Amino acid sequence: MRIDSSSTAAAILPLVGGPANVTSVAQCMTRLRLGLADPSRADETALRAVPGVLGLVVDDGSYQVVLGPGAVTRVTAAFEQLIAGAPAADSSPAADAPGVPGLPETSGAPGGRGAGPTPGSRRADAAGVKAVLRRLAAVFLPLIPALIGCGILAGVDGLLVNAGLLPGLTPALTVVASGFMALLAVFVGYNTAKEFGGTPVLGGAVAAIVVHPGVAKVTAFGVPLSPGQGGVLGALAAALLATRVEKRCRGRVPETLDVLLTPALTVLVAGLGTLYGLMYAAGAVSSAVGAAANWLLATTGAFAGLVLGALFLPLVMLGLHQALIPVHATLIEQQGYTVLLPVLAMAGAGQVGAAMAVYVRLRPDAPLRTTIRSALPAGLLGVGEPLIYGVSLPLGRPFLTACAGGAAGGAFVGFFAMLGDRVGATAIGPSGWALFPLLAGNRGLGTTAAVYAGGLLTGYAVGFAATYALGGVTAAVAAAAARDLPDA
Repeated sequence: MRIDSSSTAAAILPLVGGPANVTSVAQCMTRLRLGLADPSRADETALRAVPGVLGLVVDDGSYQVVLGPGAVTRVTAAFEQLIAGAPAADSSPAADAPGVPGLPETSGAPGGRGAGPTPGSRRADAAGVKAVLRRLAAVFLPLIPALIGCGILAGVDGLLVNAGLLPGLTPALTVVASGFMALLAVFVGYNTAKEFGGTPVLGGAVAAIVVHPGVAKVTAFGVPLSPGQGGVLGALAAALLATRVEKRCRGRVPETLDVLLTPALTVLVAGLGTLYGLMYAAGAVSSAVGAAANWLLATTGAFAGLVLGALFLPLVMLGLHQALIPVHATLIEQQGYTVLLPVLAMAGAGQVGAAMAVYVRLRPDAPLRTTIRSALPAGLLGVGEPLIYGVSLPLGRPFLTACAGGAAGGAFVGFFAMLGDRVGATAIGPSGWALFPLLAGNRGLGTTAAVYAGGLLTGYAVGFAATYALGGVTAAVAAAAARDLPDA
């Protein structure tokens, strides 16, 4: 059912404290992500009850409103229009809250810089790690639509080339599909500087050094550099360095010379640091990431797949799965595809199987059946949040049996990786059946698709069987399901 995006956005805004309380607005494939200056002003209970809201992930002040694919784009646009049309808020201490992108952290708060150990310091450290992961995810989230589009076009181009079709068109299609990937480092640098409080174009300028052909003439540590060495990790590090240099310059350069000296010094210092340190180090890290992923699946594939498939749904539930985007992007740059995404996608298959078992066990007039029917198409296409927040998580045990299905599907794909049949994805974002156009591997498309389909079917079957037998969908659970569980 298509929701009214304007009404939904208008309902959400006052429940998160109004325009003055919103410090950042972003979206991923299914969620409206909000930064709030004062999280205590948000009404979580009322937010969950807004029509069209499938769930809410609240983690250390980060509010992720789950709306589902398609709807999130429309609601985010309407929400941003409401924010833009609101009168400017006066500056207040809340505006300097820790963790707000581009603003300094307060140093006097417990657990902050300069503060001694406190009873909650370990919890503060954990919150700090989550905040860093969220900010790293925010760098890559805006790039996902282009990664998906270019990945699909690259797959189509590959099929045409292999089949010998349209030889006059394929060179142009290759350029269209690969242009973004060739300059991915620049976009990563731009977004990194924007997210961490620097001037975005300066972050992009320094990150562009990573992919410039001229770096082949530069020698670092006695070894000539290669264009693209370090990939997205090098671009990320370069932009972080540029942001740090820029902030240092802003506080020391006279105001009359700031417009001239600060950009020049930022690009010079960060650029040289990138060439003579970061590219070499990031290149080593990137190579290690690729080697580790290949070794993990080739050596312990079934076990690694089982663990990864089992843990991915909890990561999605917490919104931390986006922190894996830099790893996927690195593997795609190095090998042309990421071998981790198809394994992780099996979590969605377990979720679909569990939901189908719940559907079968419920009585025909149970309201939850309507929720499952509306959420299953999205689940089959790899969008798991509607099923997570509308079905398995409210029921409890089916969430665990869905993880078991994901573990089985991941073990299936991992087992074939041990046999030498690697399954990868040329882009990140889609999963489920939507991932088929993006599949790639080392054994040809037919074998790759067969292994991936086998993993999906295994995940469906085990998720269904485990939920049917152990998921607790008995009369008691059916009665609970008949109460006011969320509708999709």
